[in-house]
Amino acid sequence: MSLDFLPVLEGWPELLHGAIVTVKITATSLVLGCIFGLLVGMGRLDRSKRLRYGICTAYVTFIRGTPLLVQLFLLFFGLPQFDILLPAFLCGVLGLGIYSGAYVSEIVRGAIQSIDKGQMEAARSLGMSSGKAMRTIILPQAVVRMIPPLGNEFIALIKNSALVSLLTIADLMHEGQKIISVSYRSLEVYLAVALVYLVLTTLTGMALQKVEQRLRAGGAV
Repeated sequence: MSLDFLPVLEGWPELLHGAIVTVKITATSLVLGCIFGLLVGMGRLDRSKRLRYGICTAYVTFIRGTPLLVQLFLLFFGLPQFDILLPAFLCGVLGLGIYSGAYVSEIVRGAIQSIDKGQMEAARSLGMSSGKAMRTIILPQAVVRMIPPLGNEFIALIKNSALVSLLTIADLMHEGQKIISVSYRSLEVYLAVALVYLVLTTLTGMALQKVEQRLRAGGAV
């Protein structure tokens, strides 16, 4: 059996466009996931507010306990039954963002809980409100500790984004499948797609490592 990468070379512009779409989807989803994660993670820290804690816990339990593909299909195929029609791109971003938010919330919660409780007590003794102490003292330290697991989450999100191709979004995987449908060279195309994903995840890991080093060098911890 001989390999023929000519269809990959001819379809390279489409693969590059798909890679750009993948980066856009992943970056937007991560921002959305960080917002959800911060809100839910903070909500799960205070058990005295039972309603908020219960809603946040139910969200995390459902999202982490069901497949991402099912969640994407619920948005893309389920919402139209309630006359809610969302573009495929928006469904993909929302699905990935909601999914990522459940995992980011655990990262946020764990990072905040890892900070010595005495710092909050000291801030309160100086007259700070709990909210101000959280914003100015606890969160800046917790953010640095969040960087490594957030980096892993970002890399996982890049790989999980391949599922949005099933929503007809022209991402990297979808463009690869289009080339296969014409050339029938599935092995070569999937090898090229895998290589592009590897480059994206490697560059992301390197960038996040530099960010972590700068934060630590700046004395944030």
